[in-house]
Amino acid sequence: MFQALIVTAFPVLFLIVLFGGGVIFRRRNIDMDGKPPIDKTLFVSSKYLIVILWVAMVIHNWGVNLSFVDVPAPVRLISLGLWVLGFALLFTGRFGLGESFRIGSPRENTGLKISGLFRFSRNPMYLGVFTTLAAVVINTLNPLILLVAIYIIAVHHKIVLAEEEYLGKTFGQEYRDYCSRVRRYI
Repeated sequence: MFQALIVTAFPVLFLIVLFGGGVIFRRRNIDMDGKPPIDKTLFVSSKYLIVILWVAMVIHNWGVNLSFVDVPAPVRLISLGLWVLGFALLFTGRFGLGESFRIGSPRENTGLKISGLFRFSRNPMYLGVFTTLAAVVINTLNPLILLVAIYIIAVHHKIVLAEEEYLGKTFGQEYRDYCSRVRRYI
């Protein structure tokens, strides 16, 4: 039961921070909703599918078996570690962006963030999402979940490439220098 509580707490808290931050942004007249950098259907579907896979992880850990095979305890423990790591990256990245955080490309200049986690990864939040998806796949060993995770990662990589193009145009040489020092993911 402790594992189920841990697994549940992280996405719930992250979504509270994400949407609570949106309410705070709106009260300060900051538009958190950026412009989707790729096709809107792909963009939005990938965001909803992330939440669906997080829900799959939660219900699986509360006893709804989504596995087709018996998942050994050490494998489940590894997935729990990845789950915690992924959300640590998500929380740290989200708070590191502060008021620059947007869902999609910002409609205004928000400043280039290169400190904190962004010194080690240009995309720590996407890395966090990918890590949570790996946790769900490993925890369930479900091939359908694997396929959905691959789709999400492929779409998000496309988002990253589009965001890089936007950042290159917006921040020019400063962003190119940053890219030469810091890797895209890890």
